Amino acid sequence: MKLALGPILYYWPRDEVLAFYAAVASSPVDIVYLGEAVCSRRHEVRLVDWLDIAQTLRAAGKEVLLSTQVLIESGADVTVLHKIAANGQFMVEANDMGAVHCLEGKVPFVAGPHLNIYNLPTLQWMTALGIQRWVMPLEMGRDDLALMQQGRPAGLQTEVFAYGRMPLAFSARCFTARHCNLPKDDCQFKCMEHPDGLLMRTRESEEFLVLNGIQTQSARVYNLLPEWPALQALGVDVLRISPQSKHTLRIIELFQGVMQGQLAIADANAELLTLMPEKPCNGYWYGKPGLELLAPAPASA
Repeated sequence: MKLALGPILYYWPRDEVLAFYAAVASSPVDIVYLGEAVCSRRHEVRLVDWLDIAQTLRAAGKEVLLSTQVLIESGADVTVLHKIAANGQFMVEANDMGAVHCLEGKVPFVAGPHLNIYNLPTLQWMTALGIQRWVMPLEMGRDDLALMQQGRPAGLQTEVFAYGRMPLAFSARCFTARHCNLPKDDCQFKCMEHPDGLLMRTRESEEFLVLNGIQTQSARVYNLLPEWPALQALGVDVLRISPQSKHTLRIIELFQGVMQGQLAIADANAELLTLMPEKPCNGYWYGKPGLELLAPAPASA
């Protein structure tokens, strides 16, 4: 099983992004997804820069992919999408059907978690279009994944989002700008002030959601590290970690340590809990409300 690092979902300063990936180059992660998947107004790092970073990571032995934007809102977004699809150097993670149509029948690609692949006929259809790997939708549970694994096409890889705040929804409106009483077109890039998103709480002061520009995330951190035996039994090929502003490299090391048998799951998870920006959750994995946290169930294929 391989370990992947998803695209940065937040808006970080350019120097921080470059320093982050310079460190990732020497980390034990196998696969790295690059690019702006959330908001086209985030211009600190442009496509030419992502390609330069990709070259550096490839030279360090990483498998590198370019992630497309989830919500395409303008002609300029379409132009960037076509450039990514036609880059000719790196595989692409398609995060909307427009990207799929740009790639189908031309080059192998990865079906991102936002393509809503919830049943075998859809998975088989996407495989016919050219996907090499699919990322399980965040809301899919263990039992449904087991059914998908039993009937998935031969040679198709399965990737599971295993750690991070879950990207739940996208909107044409920017909720971070709205929170600051600013219009979307003059947002003053307020999301850069919140490197892990803007936490929203209920009236009872319970963490609820995170605003990240046009994206809404879970406040709690999805964590499947304790589910490692079940993930193995299900034949999952890749586990994905979503970057956070602090401790990402250590989180990668903890996952890798468990996967290689060098760390006990309980010990690694105990340290992992101290590195999270909020409490953990795994409800979706068990077919429950996403914010719930349940104890690992016995593994079965």
